[in-house]
Amino acid sequence: MKKIFLIIQREYLSRVRKKSFVITTLLFPLLYVALIFGMGFLAEKGATKLNIAVIDSSGKFTAEKIERANQQDASNTLQLVHQDLVNLEKDLASTEEFDGFVVIPAHTAVSKAPDQLIVKSRRTLGNISGVQSKLNNIWNDIKYEDLGIDNEKRQLLSSSRLMVKAENIENKASDGTIASVIGYVAGFLIYFILIIYGSQVMMGVMEEKTNRIAEVMVSSVKPFQLMLGKIIGIALVALTQFLLWVAFIFLIYNITKTGSTGKTEISQVVGGIQQVFSSVDVALVLVMFAFYFLGGFFFYSSLYAAIGSAVNEDMREAQSLSFPVTMIIIIAIVILTVAMQDPTGPLAVWGSII
Repeated sequence: MKKIFLIIQREYLSRVRKKSFVITTLLFPLLYVALIFGMGFLAEKGATKLNIAVIDSSGKFTAEKIERANQQDASNTLQLVHQDLVNLEKDLASTEEFDGFVVIPAHTAVSKAPDQLIVKSRRTLGNISGVQSKLNNIWNDIKYEDLGIDNEKRQLLSSSRLMVKAENIENKASDGTIASVIGYVAGFLIYFILIIYGSQVMMGVMEEKTNRIAEVMVSSVKPFQLMLGKIIGIALVALTQFLLWVAFIFLIYNITKTGSTGKTEISQVVGGIQQVFSSVDVALVLVMFAFYFLGGFFFYSSLYAAIGSAVNEDMREAQSLSFPVTMIIIIAIVILTVAMQDPTGPLAVWGSII
């Protein structure tokens, strides 16, 4: 047991003291912050605001309705034009006033709506779902007016919906949505850690084999002790880095929370994570995460160690042999998505056992 502990200590300390461990541990929270702020910035700056001309031959899409829709949604602009189709197509080629145009047929009515409206342009437009949504909002106003439905009845029709929620009669405090979120997050964390640190087990075995270190160590310890100490040591490195990441994330949340600018994007995201964990048994979740993580890590790391012992310093051979193990891990992720839909099904039960 003492020899296994010495191997664990050596594997753990040799990796924790590396500059790469410190850099990746500190880099992840910074990338996390950049991701939160960067996604919002790119979404705001990178979004294309379309300006679409509307040729209304039905007389129902009035300028007043279009202007009201533009005020409610500024992601794109609709503009009613009184211009013939031929001249508008020429203007699209010569000027950049409009990104495209849509024609409302003359026979458009509540009882006879067009099957499809085509937004025509001189270039390939990206996402036009915003334009579709705005046209549908205008079309709803037209239908309400033709049917004589006032604003009070409109609000009643739009707000009256049946909400369905699953409830566990044995534990009414449980929430399937929160459980699914925790399952996905925990599953993908185990997936990434297995991919990163499982390959480190393989590389460590290859390095010791190439440098003849394994021959010296096997002369004083059993091969099983060497493999067990190596796997446990690297598993502890992975858990240490994971816990440091969690600590950094919640530290950033507390700093942004106490700021004078109110809740920012990052504080809202981490606040949502805190809300999820405040509604579940955190101790049970952590214990089960550690149990399945260690079980999976021992299983896959043993396979990676076997691959490392079977090859020499040729990395291409190691990558080709590790591909089947990676595919097994990917299959486990596919099983995860199915298990989320039916947690008590046979696939989820047998997947958890294996």
